[in-house]
Amino acid sequence: MDPRIWSKLPPDVVEHILLLLPLKTLLNLRPTCKAFTSLLFSPSFISKHSSSSPFSSFLLLSHPHCPRHFPLYDSKLCSWRNISISISLSLHFSSSFTLLSSSGGLFFLSDTTSSSFLVCNLFVKSSRKIQFPVRSIQISHLTFLTTPVGYNIVLLSSHSASNTAFVYDSNALSWRRFEGFNSILSDSYHQQGTFFNGGLYFTTPEPFSVVRFDLESGKWERLVGDLPNQLSFVRLVSDGEGKLYLLGGVGNNGISRSIHLWEMGGEGGAFWVLVQSLPQIMCQKFVSVCYHNYDHVYCFWHEGMICVYCFTWPEILYYSVVSTTWHWLPRCPYLPLKSTCAFKWFSFVPKLYASV
Repeated sequence: MDPRIWSKLPPDVVEHILLLLPLKTLLNLRPTCKAFTSLLFSPSFISKHSSSSPFSSFLLLSHPHCPRHFPLYDSKLCSWRNISISISLSLHFSSSFTLLSSSGGLFFLSDTTSSSFLVCNLFVKSSRKIQFPVRSIQISHLTFLTTPVGYNIVLLSSHSASNTAFVYDSNALSWRRFEGFNSILSDSYHQQGTFFNGGLYFTTPEPFSVVRFDLESGKWERLVGDLPNQLSFVRLVSDGEGKLYLLGGVGNNGISRSIHLWEMGGEGGAFWVLVQSLPQIMCQKFVSVCYHNYDHVYCFWHEGMICVYCFTWPEILYYSVVSTTWHWLPRCPYLPLKSTCAFKWFSFVPKLYASV
């Protein structure tokens, strides 16, 4: 380890070695050497790292039994990790925060006591506090999404006099306000909108339909295509690369007898193409844990997987798009056996350069 030898190592070789390191090791190197810090944040390294990151991706579990720590399931190694992500209170945020979402390597939290949000990248310990667009706002819906150039926060606020949409743009560091939206969405606070083709897509309560909110113009439109028949619940999810999926239960009297996955086809959602059906044994289990209450069924995309879970059940169901197979994720071994309700899952893909 003679520095007279190692100091002569070509920079492109050092860069290649650093690209292969695990994220934790990479971060530990930052304070050890000014040259490493300079290299890690050079345009060349950022470009190569962002396009070919070797880090694992995780499913993150949030539960009241772990209010400040979040167990991680490594979706590449298919196992729970004996580490957890901890949100540090040194990020100038009060202890009353609530984790609302995770997207693009960023965490999105709220603190109603200070009427503010917090967007943070825990790995580089960076954060931004964002005040609510107006004081004493009544939020009926909230979505946090990242894009290739930043992130947006979308709030829908229902008042007796008007319905208003607020959109926060991380590039402009400001809120935009749009008047008027369909108040039928007001009961979907706990379901995030699905970002697809420049807009947010929502499903309405019965009679089910799909509506789109354009993030630039603030205009709303209803998709022209009819949804499949005899739906008992519906959820939307996008792969971020040009496909919009609809997951739904089919049955009668509000009881799902089967669960199917469709893909949107045609201009403006003119029709839906059946992709897969959940095997009957797995369907029976999922329906039984929901107790025919589908308000707390959630669906999201994670690294080639369409994940579905119920607020009241500790396991998560997912569909692998590549292998076209369904699986139950192993129960988290770090939760007490008698843990009940309040299970929330998030897709977490660490990104060193995710900017707040």
